[in-house]
Amino acid sequence: MKLSWRRVGASLLVTVMGAAGLVAAGPDEQVRTEGGGLVTTWGAADDIAGGTLSDMTVRNILRTSVGGKDLRIRISNANGDQPLVSDSVYVGRHDSGASVVPGSSRRLTFGGSTTVTIPPGAMAISDPLPGTVPALTSLTVSLHVVGSTGVITAHNRAMQHSYKSTSGDHAADESSTAYQTESSAWFFLNAAIVEATRDVATVATLGDSITSSVGTTIDTNRRWPDILAARYAQLPDPARLAISNEGISGNRVLGGIAKAGSAGPSALARLDKDVLTKPGVRTVLVLEGINDIYAGASTEQLIAGYRQLIARVHASGRCIVGGTLTPMGSSFVYTPEKEAIRQAVNTFIRSSGEFDGYVDFDAATRDPANPSRLAPAYDGGDGLHPNDAGNKAMGEAPDLDTLRCN
Repeated sequence: MKLSWRRVGASLLVTVMGAAGLVAAGPDEQVRTEGGGLVTTWGAADDIAGGTLSDMTVRNILRTSVGGKDLRIRISNANGDQPLVSDSVYVGRHDSGASVVPGSSRRLTFGGSTTVTIPPGAMAISDPLPGTVPALTSLTVSLHVVGSTGVITAHNRAMQHSYKSTSGDHAADESSTAYQTESSAWFFLNAAIVEATRDVATVATLGDSITSSVGTTIDTNRRWPDILAARYAQLPDPARLAISNEGISGNRVLGGIAKAGSAGPSALARLDKDVLTKPGVRTVLVLEGINDIYAGASTEQLIAGYRQLIARVHASGRCIVGGTLTPMGSSFVYTPEKEAIRQAVNTFIRSSGEFDGYVDFDAATRDPANPSRLAPAYDGGDGLHPNDAGNKAMGEAPDLDTLRCN
């Protein structure tokens, strides 16, 4: 089953990010957002990083999917055990490494204040930053931690370096001098939100390490959701969709709880927080289940989990599209019995009609000579995680109409 939508002609988004900041100047370069709404142009799911942070600044790097105006940043202390306090949060255009394009850094406020205190289990959204932000643009979000964090809410295995500073507030620094430590996690960063054109919405990709795209080249934005975002960026304004990547490495549909170094809470447990509360989400694309099969879930149990995801997404007034599970035949997960479960689950996704459509990631990545395995050109080395080429094939697999929920 495939969803359909109207193609409406409109001008392409043409903006520039000047040295003076994130704002695009000139009347012909403004993002057209009349009658628009808030959408999540970038997102990440909350997990837990080990250790604590104390009186230092973290610099995260994100890449927008669609452009828009009035940027807002959502900061999360969802898994924290004490208040998260920051007195300095800046956003700028990413240059290279930990450096910011000179003159592009701007301070965020929260309810008019430069200081924000986020209780354990809560999030905070910044005030809108006036001006426009282009599509497919890398931004820095730098946050100074006051005192000690306790448990750190973070997104592990981000396939993007972030940076920790030496002691003190270095959020406004545009040079990389103070940022001496690399990390592979996004710290406290949950979403980037913009006001986009009226017909633009967000697709949330709910998944595990294959959606987080473990196995791709770090700092290159070669995750399959990034490839999908780039495809939508080529379309006229009203036909575009934003992409919010809600994968967590090791995640399962049915099991898992949040703890340091964990695979995050299950998809069923985190659906509301990580997906349905993200502004503008219209479609959920779920690619998850390999870790459930590895953990011993049966076909019936996994399908029951999918049916709960379907029911809850539909009850929220949104669409849900299923992604077939990619091959695992030469990985540590594989046994003939587990492969039979994968095949049965994929048959359900393709033919049950319970999802609002499906994307055949299995067909896009399998070896024609041995369909239980990834194609050799797509194998990241462990028989389970697709490499850059495999992620490109996955990002090109969705029919763009299928993800447009009417």
